[in-house]
Amino acid sequence: MLIIGIAGGTGCGKTTVVEQIMNELPEGEVGLISQDSYYKDTSDMTYDERVKINFDHPKSIDFKLLRQHLTALKAGKSIEQPVYSFVEHNRTKETVTTHPKHVMIVEGILILSKPKIRDMFDIKIFVHADSDERLVRRVKRDIAERGRDINEVLTRYQNTLKPMHQQFIEPMKEYADLIIPNNKYNTVAVDIVRTIINEKLT
Repeated sequence: MLIIGIAGGTGCGKTTVVEQIMNELPEGEVGLISQDSYYKDTSDMTYDERVKINFDHPKSIDFKLLRQHLTALKAGKSIEQPVYSFVEHNRTKETVTTHPKHVMIVEGILILSKPKIRDMFDIKIFVHADSDERLVRRVKRDIAERGRDINEVLTRYQNTLKPMHQQFIEPMKEYADLIIPNNKYNTVAVDIVRTIINEKLT
């Protein structure tokens, strides 16, 4: 099994890169794990308390469970991936059965911040995008998909997202094997990734 870690700031275009890579690989040979599924269970907190959590800090992620799941997948075992609700700011009671594949992609803003997780990746990719571009994407997504209002999004960006990006995400570039500038036409980078995957799997 080959495990690929794809990191980068919020709204940088990780999903686009993931989709491009998945489209280049045979159907059924690649699986996806999202860091967002591994936000810690906060059922013991009220909604108002959960809203105040800094979800852009590594402490908000259940890295222990993520590591257990990656270890299980490498051993050929299926896992029950948690399902997270951005509306409720908490895990749901549902899970998604995830089977081991030849290639597993793990994507998320903080996945390169923990050495024990980072060391499990065969290929580490960092997707880079201009900060203004990332903010615009985050605003659009959070309002359309996550039920936020514009003031909440901008306040969170200024108070937590931006400083957390500078402290925990941007420095992770140094651990990346490949830095991809965000460009939906960046087919060369995707071709390089595909070539590396094919070489490692043969």
